[in-house]
Amino acid sequence: MYMLTEVEKVVRIPPVELKEDIDNVIDRLTWDAYEGRFSEDKTFTVLIRNVRTEGPGRIVHGDGAVYQTVKFDQIVFKPKENEIVEGVVVEVLKFGAFVRFGPLDGLLHISQVMDDRVDIDETNQRLVGKDSGRFLAVGDIVRARVVSIDLNEKNPQDSKIGLTMRQPGLGKLQWIEEDAKKHKESEGDE
Repeated sequence: MYMLTEVEKVVRIPPVELKEDIDNVIDRLTWDAYEGRFSEDKTFTVLIRNVRTEGPGRIVHGDGAVYQTVKFDQIVFKPKENEIVEGVVVEVLKFGAFVRFGPLDGLLHISQVMDDRVDIDETNQRLVGKDSGRFLAVGDIVRARVVSIDLNEKNPQDSKIGLTMRQPGLGKLQWIEEDAKKHKESEGDE
């Protein structure tokens, strides 16, 4: 889930940076310190904008750097369990597929792809349903539900997010459309 929030943080301005245009330095240091990282509240900061200083900075004895309080607007992403997400398949492996939704990737284990026995077509990077013939490949857009979350704050790309597509209304978007069309046709026959 994406949210727009306003936060107040502190940036450290090294003495060597004080010779530069201070507004540009504060913007750059704020982006470097907080953008693309997890916050204490487990939100992932995607974008920072509208950085502004709050009051005078502090100089810490023996450091020489200025510690400046800043406020800024940020767009954050926070996955939630049971949330429905849409994403793109970015990698297919023997044990499942990785789906990128927002700034993070989630694992769609082979057992959670569909209600069918799934075979791996390693040559074509696809997961194929044995009975249905449906397949999932790199580049496919899917709708899935988040079933587990283990965020790695130090390295966000190492976060472990589990996904499933084994329930009605989930799956490859093409499958969802096909199922809806079949359902409408079967209602018309009654």
